[in-house]
Amino acid sequence: MYAILSALLSGLVFGLGLVISGMSNPAKVLNFLDIAGTWDPSLAFVMAGAIFVTSIGYRLVLKQQAPKFAAAFALPTRRDIDTPLIAGAAIFGLGWGLGGFCPGPAWTALPLGDTGTLAFVPAMLAGMWLARSALNNRTALQTS
Repeated sequence: MYAILSALLSGLVFGLGLVISGMSNPAKVLNFLDIAGTWDPSLAFVMAGAIFVTSIGYRLVLKQQAPKFAAAFALPTRRDIDTPLIAGAAIFGLGWGLGGFCPGPAWTALPLGDTGTLAFVPAMLAGMWLARSALNNRTALQTS
C-alpha cells in the first residue's frame, strides 16, 4: 500500500514539475528545439536543474541497503549500444520534435483538452503497443 502511495505522490510531484516548467506546452518545447528560429533556452535550465537534483538524489538513495518499499534496487546492468536502442531513441526524438511532446508532458497536458494532445496520446499509446507486440513476436521467434 505504501509503495502505491509513494508512486502516486512521486508521479504527482513529477507532473507538477512538468506543468510549472512549461514542458506540458508543446509550443515551448518546439521553440526550445528551434535553434535557428525562435529559440527558447529556458528548458535547458529545467534539464540542468533536473540533472543536478537527480544526481544528488541518486548519491543519497544508493547509500541505502535497499529501497524503502522493495527488497532490492532494480538498476540497469546493460551498457551496450544496440540497434533497438538507437532506433528507439531516433523514433522518440522524431516524435518529440514533430509533436512537441514526450510521454510525461503529454499526460500532464491531456486534461487541457487540446486537439494536438488528444491526437498525440492515443498515437503514442498505439506506438507503444506496436513496439511491445513487435518485441514479443521477435522474442517468440528467437525462442522457437
